[in-house]
Amino acid sequence: MKNICCIEDLRRLAQRKVPRAIFDYAAAGSYSQQTLRANVTDLARINLRQRVMIDVAARDESTTMLGEPVSVPLGLAPVGMTGLQHANGEILACRAAQRADIPFTLSTLSICSIEDVAAVAAKPFWFQLYVMKDRGFARSLMERAFAAKCSALMLTVDLQVLGQRHCDVRNGLSVPPSLKLHNLLNMMSKPRWALGVLAAGRWSFGNLAGRIKGVQGVSSLAQWIKTQFDETLNWKDVEWIRSIWPGKLIIKGILDVEDARIVSRLGASALVVSNHGGRQLDGAPSSISMLPAIADAVGSDIEVMFDGGIRSGQDVMRALALGARSCLIGRPYIYGLGAGGEAGVARAIDIIRSELNVTMALTGVTRIDEIGRHNLVP
Repeated sequence: MKNICCIEDLRRLAQRKVPRAIFDYAAAGSYSQQTLRANVTDLARINLRQRVMIDVAARDESTTMLGEPVSVPLGLAPVGMTGLQHANGEILACRAAQRADIPFTLSTLSICSIEDVAAVAAKPFWFQLYVMKDRGFARSLMERAFAAKCSALMLTVDLQVLGQRHCDVRNGLSVPPSLKLHNLLNMMSKPRWALGVLAAGRWSFGNLAGRIKGVQGVSSLAQWIKTQFDETLNWKDVEWIRSIWPGKLIIKGILDVEDARIVSRLGASALVVSNHGGRQLDGAPSSISMLPAIADAVGSDIEVMFDGGIRSGQDVMRALALGARSCLIGRPYIYGLGAGGEAGVARAIDIIRSELNVTMALTGVTRIDEIGRHNLVP
């Protein structure tokens, strides 16, 4: 990892090491990928205000997320099938995050199960929930997360209907990976990846496999998942979740001021301004373009987190300046995982932390709570 300078370096290395179908699953967006591109380009257009001759020798990037101390205002977002980017990927990412003193969020559609991660976690982690049509199974997921001492539940609300990701269709993506000729040839060109995943013995959805009545085998499990996205999901379901989950609740997938106001009245601990990384409604606005209005509307009532397009510490600074209390990253740490396992995830976190530290200095800031819109060029 010595010659890795930025997140783009990790992306390129991961692309060489991870089979195309698996890499594209994390890297690509839905349909024409317009919103995916906007997430990145809209952040890049925001100019930081350079200040000079200010004593910035004593800089501190630490703050809190959900009332817990963190070394930097950053968390690892939930990403499905992380354990196929690298063997035992969720376990490795959780370890790296906890060593960096930031939160890790495990996806419902993870390869390593809640119990797998809990067995090696040094402290509590967060769990992300998809509410499925099978409410009994959704309840059991929450109960398992609570038993595993997860400190927060992150409810993702923007996946009632699955946005088509053309790359996944073209690649014939499946779990476990399809053994069609083009996929098999591509996997054979990544022997280290293949040997690692085979040795780990985990290549199905760990939170679901063997736990659903009447569902046997990986193929039938995949079909079950396709039928479980619930188009009837609505705000009343949040009340049902609150009746079961006794801990902190984060609502992820908010991109509208009216929705943000509803969340702030529901008793959630935080909301995440997010468009699912450009993987759902293509043509939706970038996350950063909606952040200021949402932060202005509810930032004094609920903790506002930001997700979407972050590739650098400068991007974290931009989001904080526009009203976010903290940020979540998905692709940057996934690229690190594919590039170098746990060490790669740690490197991704270190890159963003270091870039934020330097950016604070060059904008005349020494503490996270000093960051605001005055740090941006109007």
